[in-house]
Amino acid sequence: MDYILVILITYLLGSIPFGFLLTKFFLQKDIRNIGSGNIGATNALRTGNKIIGFSTLVLDVGKAVLPIILIKYYFPQYIYIGALSVFLGHVFPVWLKFKGGKGVAAYLGILFSINVLFAIVFSLSWLIVYFISKLSSLSSLIATLSVPIFIFFFNIQSNIIFFLIMFVLIFYTHRENIKRLKNKEETKTKIY
Repeated sequence: MDYILVILITYLLGSIPFGFLLTKFFLQKDIRNIGSGNIGATNALRTGNKIIGFSTLVLDVGKAVLPIILIKYYFPQYIYIGALSVFLGHVFPVWLKFKGGKGVAAYLGILFSINVLFAIVFSLSWLIVYFISKLSSLSSLIATLSVPIFIFFFNIQSNIIFFLIMFVLIFYTHRENIKRLKNKEETKTKIY
């Protein structure tokens, strides 16, 4: 019974669409009609309001950190199922007809909760690729792949299968970006 409660609560918390709520409340705009139509932090930046963009990032990371840390403390055996549920809530939110973000910020929150070192590896990889390419999508894909590679090469005791599944899911959520990357049509993003 505990695992059903864990899945339900983490999914619902992951489903909170902060990018949508912030742009609606502060800008009276629907983020789904801006830029890529995505509700995540990268598209929130495209509103032209950097405070909204960075607030979306912080809140999307936070909505994963809080429940996963609680699960880690009270139900450690369910940490990976809880993490997956938070992620799926972000990508498929019940409140927005299951059309959500791409999961990168929620994944970063998951990494911080499971092992801060993984979050550092992810963040450094993301920043290096971004400052070379200025492409948020490419940075996210490479950073997501860097975590299971790091776990493998340094023989860290962790569930590498979970992190490979997360890479596959983020690869899936970025499928349109990947097409644009292949055709050299992907839009560069300014984060500063």
